[in-house]
Amino acid sequence: MRPRHLSRRVLLAGGAAALTACSTSGPPQPSAKASDSPETVLLKGLIAEKERTIALYSSLISGGAQKLVPFRDRHQAHVNELRKYVTVASSSPPVTPSAAATPKPSLSGLRDLERKAAALRVRQLAGVSPGVAQLIASIGACEAAHAVALPRSL
Repeated sequence: MRPRHLSRRVLLAGGAAALTACSTSGPPQPSAKASDSPETVLLKGLIAEKERTIALYSSLISGGAQKLVPFRDRHQAHVNELRKYVTVASSSPPVTPSAAATPKPSLSGLRDLERKAAALRVRQLAGVSPGVAQLIASIGACEAAHAVALPRSL
């Protein structure tokens, strides 16, 4: 009887199966968490920024500045729209800073904040999808309008 020779393909397949069997003796390793896309990182940062702005408006509103409610509510509407584009739930809870952690806001401070935010939006448009670009541009236009429309006094 003649000895049977195994082909190289059969030997390699068997060796690969043996190596695989040895390496999978433990529980499967969890896959690495996929990192957020640059657009998602931008959106999450924008949401956090908007939440801080809402907190500043809320601080003045709680002090009796009811004229600012529509401004704060528009920022909340922005957050609600931005969240629609973020598919992964944010790992951080909404920003609700304590009174000690938040500087006392002023109308001139809010006006300056709105002006700077509006200017920043233009630079955030590069490299994002058309729908997100349109949303960010609309938010910037609203912020620019806020900078002009905020009352001079309360």
